[in-house]
Amino acid sequence: MGFSLTPAQADAVLSALKQDYRVYAPKRFPKQGRYSDTDVIRYAEVERFSDIVWDVKSDYPAKEVITPIQQAIFYFTEDEYRASKAKTKPILILARPCDINAQHIQAKIYAGNGGYEDLYYKRVRDLVKFAMMECNGGDDTCFCVSMGSNRTDDYSLALKFSADGVQVQVTDDAFAPYFAGMAEADYAPAFVEENQLKVTVPDLDDKAVRLALKSHPMWKEFNSRCVSCGACTVACSTCTCFTTRDVIYGDNPEVGERRRVSASCQIAGFDQMAGQKEFRSTAGDRMRYKVLHKFHDYKARFGERHMCVGCGRCTHRCPELISISATVSKVSAAVEEIKASMAQQ
Repeated sequence: MGFSLTPAQADAVLSALKQDYRVYAPKRFPKQGRYSDTDVIRYAEVERFSDIVWDVKSDYPAKEVITPIQQAIFYFTEDEYRASKAKTKPILILARPCDINAQHIQAKIYAGNGGYEDLYYKRVRDLVKFAMMECNGGDDTCFCVSMGSNRTDDYSLALKFSADGVQVQVTDDAFAPYFAGMAEADYAPAFVEENQLKVTVPDLDDKAVRLALKSHPMWKEFNSRCVSCGACTVACSTCTCFTTRDVIYGDNPEVGERRRVSASCQIAGFDQMAGQKEFRSTAGDRMRYKVLHKFHDYKARFGERHMCVGCGRCTHRCPELISISATVSKVSAAVEEIKASMAQQ
């Protein structure tokens, strides 16, 4: 079931949807970028069709709707505590295929990690439906095709935007009434078939190769280059690391709330234990951990696919211009070097 809407009709549909859903989409925030006089595009509730940024990639991922940067998990007083309450109104998220695929990855971690189901993730995720925004191929940092995240069938609506309006495919009958009386159109979504950037993930199934790779000198480059700011993981579609923090109300240290706050394995001290022991004390060690987790460890644990969806946001956000695709290429070269050395022994 397809429809073709003018901007005015799209506004009318959005207004009707907002009666029943909280509608989130990429939205531009002028002058709030990290440099002077720059904008930032992130997910937020939208009020009208013109709020939706559809022609460029958002700076931050859709995961922030489901797992916010910080959220209250419970409130406490001197003698009791109470779990935070979740909103109950359903959520519609306008997202590209890579961001929808990223949520399948997050679900494995939050909702299926060793049989433990994360309440704070699940109670929001169960409210979510997706409207898939047709992608134009991204930019020169995208490599979704290489990671197999360029396609998805997990959507209730498919949308193709243009300056003249939006074409819609309705796959969930619950959304059909919102388009009653709209002009029908023969629209089926198209998916990206090729990116400008292509990435080949190295084969790390051989344990001996992995062990040799961990001590390869390529990682030392990042000791002087990476500033351990964590910007890459905050912008990542799939990273899930967090810490907790107590917020005290007023002068009473026994009254307040505990918050879950996004954290990063790339920041010094993230893995610090009692006695000030750190497993990854250098930027190179932390980069190695992140890259191997994204391109081997996650798949080895959960199967199916790698953790990276190829959105390229980490490359965009890095103040030192460290490219994840170039890093993976360096890993591939190191693996071939290691294999050749082993063959000669």
